[in-house]
Amino acid sequence: MSNRLNVAPNDLSAFWMPFSSNRQFKQAPRMLVAAKDMHYTSSDGRQILDGTAGLWCVNAGHCRPKITEAIQNQAAQLDYAPAFQMGHPLVFELANRLVDIAPEGMDHVFFTNSGSESVDTALKIALAYQRIKGEGSRTRLIGRERGYHGVNFGGISVGGIVTNRKMFGTLLTGVDHMPHTHMPAKNSFTRGVPEHGGDLADELERIVTLHDASTIAAVIVEPVAGSTGVLIPPQGYLQRLRDICSKHGILLIFDEVITGFGRLGTPFAADYFGVIPDIMVTAKGVSNGVIPMGAVFVKKEIHDAFMTGPEHLIEFFHGYTYSGNPIASAAAIATLDTYKEEGLLTRGAELAGYWEDALHSLKDAPHVIDIRNIGLVGAIELRSIDGQPSKRAFSAFVKAFEKGVLIRTTGDIIALSPPLIVEKGQIDEIVDCVRSVLQAID
Repeated sequence: MSNRLNVAPNDLSAFWMPFSSNRQFKQAPRMLVAAKDMHYTSSDGRQILDGTAGLWCVNAGHCRPKITEAIQNQAAQLDYAPAFQMGHPLVFELANRLVDIAPEGMDHVFFTNSGSESVDTALKIALAYQRIKGEGSRTRLIGRERGYHGVNFGGISVGGIVTNRKMFGTLLTGVDHMPHTHMPAKNSFTRGVPEHGGDLADELERIVTLHDASTIAAVIVEPVAGSTGVLIPPQGYLQRLRDICSKHGILLIFDEVITGFGRLGTPFAADYFGVIPDIMVTAKGVSNGVIPMGAVFVKKEIHDAFMTGPEHLIEFFHGYTYSGNPIASAAAIATLDTYKEEGLLTRGAELAGYWEDALHSLKDAPHVIDIRNIGLVGAIELRSIDGQPSKRAFSAFVKAFEKGVLIRTTGDIIALSPPLIVEKGQIDEIVDCVRSVLQAID
């Protein structure tokens, strides 16, 4: 390992860190300098067990040999190729490989570089598709309260996390929001899919009545809302949304940036819940988080609607300089190989019961007011300190890092989503650390 990686920069001021308390961090930096499998190495030489798969993305674990080798080889052969009116073999191979594991009928893939870009791409596809069909009045987009769909203007418009929206003006017009599905009074400490709240999907019918179906292009939801604190859809909820959208000619978009690629113990949440959307947004796990990449899946009929007119004309005026980048494509193919060889897209189902029991063993730990789990993702919700929201969970995050475990917090919720290679003993280590931290903080 290069010694350069172990030396903290002498000036931290230039980098404006994203989604971070910059001043707190720069007073006591938490620097990561290496990673392997389930662990990071900190700048002071400690092993940090990764309880969050980086940022929900390192599903196959860190620095996996097949992925590393693919990146190295591709960088030496073809570093970049334009995707506008040009191509390279790997991106077509990758698209075919992704379609092979996608839910039935999702036969085409549009490549992006992040979840945020995937969301905006999906929204643009939905709006353009309705216009191509001759239903140009369908311009309205429906999101959900507490939804997270990245940080571009389209994503924060349909998203419903107030802190991500409040500073940025009016955003996209013509957007409405369904209520979230979090019902702690009825569903607290539920194991798996909650029993109560499926009828909340009927709020979409109310919105359709308010605006008229002829004005609505698409509905976008996370099958499991991740960044807001792991909100799991109640029984029947997603199927009811599917039925309402189909009834009114509205496209249903699943944001599977977090749930895609094995997080629930199935390739996608659409498989887990048995509900197939019209468009599916992915990123993160498609390349194991190693190189930025996103992929938007669409049903054949949506793609084919664009394939009309003179063949020399561009069918969809949208794309990115790095769409289907050769090195990212190589990384993604190697990631899919790793998932397949190690059975990682379904391994979460094998560990889900053990994971569930471990998380719910924290029910009587200090400050805990709710625990939620599904697949290999979970949340421990803490009672907030009066007048200081999020402080308790942030203190838990800092202390867990000091004890050698990386957790993630959102508000006063601890969110956990370890790499899919996690072993039972490491699950115990994560949960034991959280327990000791909760016992130590005020």
